[in-house]
Amino acid sequence: MIRGLPWILAVCAGAALLAGCGGEEQKLFDQARTDLEQGSYEYALSGFADCVASGVKLPESYRGAGIANLRMGNYEEAVENFTASLECEDIRKALRKDVLSYRATCLVHLERYDEAMADCQSLAGEFDMDADTYYLTGKTALAMDAYGEASANFEQAYGEEPGYDMAIRIYEAYVDRGMEADGTRYLEAALNSDPKNGEDYCDRGLAYYYMQDYDRAREELIRAADEESGEAVYLLGMVYLAQKDYSNARSMYQEFISSEENSARGYNGLALCDLAEGNYQAALEDIAGGLPTATTEDLRSLLFNEIVAYERQLDFSTAFAKTKEYLEIFPGDAAAEKERVFLKNRLK
Repeated sequence: MIRGLPWILAVCAGAALLAGCGGEEQKLFDQARTDLEQGSYEYALSGFADCVASGVKLPESYRGAGIANLRMGNYEEAVENFTASLECEDIRKALRKDVLSYRATCLVHLERYDEAMADCQSLAGEFDMDADTYYLTGKTALAMDAYGEASANFEQAYGEEPGYDMAIRIYEAYVDRGMEADGTRYLEAALNSDPKNGEDYCDRGLAYYYMQDYDRAREELIRAADEESGEAVYLLGMVYLAQKDYSNARSMYQEFISSEENSARGYNGLALCDLAEGNYQAALEDIAGGLPTATTEDLRSLLFNEIVAYERQLDFSTAFAKTKEYLEIFPGDAAAEKERVFLKNRLK
């Protein structure tokens, strides 16, 4: 994985960079945008860098590069991209709102909460608040331990967009801060509504999974899987894994791998089964199988589980080396830092 590409400095208002977007330039921009939509983030980043160097659609190109960096976990670089987009004189109002939201999200990841809240306040001052803006402000406030402000914004977010997706997002924000009970009430509220389609059954299954009601989770996810939901198959693997039913968990993950283009999560699920059963070499083989198609979050899980597999094999030197490599890709990961200290002590 790359940590960013060199950028040619561009002054958005400069006459030399106000080149028109002709046929070739438009093709370049469209290809970068397609790569971004398809999850080919390194190609997208390279394409948007070329667009910036050519002065093509600068606000949009900086934004595209920022999203690619965000998806790859390059938060510092993403903030630089989004800031460059915001500094362009010709940025459209709707695009400015979008970029401010993305930059605030990156700043939260970087734990630069005051700056993130400043962006949230800009959003509130310049635009009409919507569910996503309320959610982002609530998440930022929660990270700053401003619990009352967080709660008020989450209530507004759920009021604007009541349903499973927003309930799950709010729940996950609370869980990240160790406040599961505060988030559970949103799941309970969403579960009071009637499911309308396979996606709803899938979301309901995830909600019950979070609430550790695995029997109900399984029932909802089976209904979703019957409607050909690949995500439901993957979540069923998680449910069976939580119940220590490794045979059925493996079956679900293997089905997910066979039906999904991006199979990294399925291989990670198989590796978790292997780790639980003490099959550490098999876990390493499954991790290797998932790496070629791994997105950023999948890569994080796979590489961390690789460290765990080597540690449990008592191969502390390899585990330590893998931890150092992991922290080069995901600096500041608290769990990995703790693992590094543990392994360093074992090597003494």
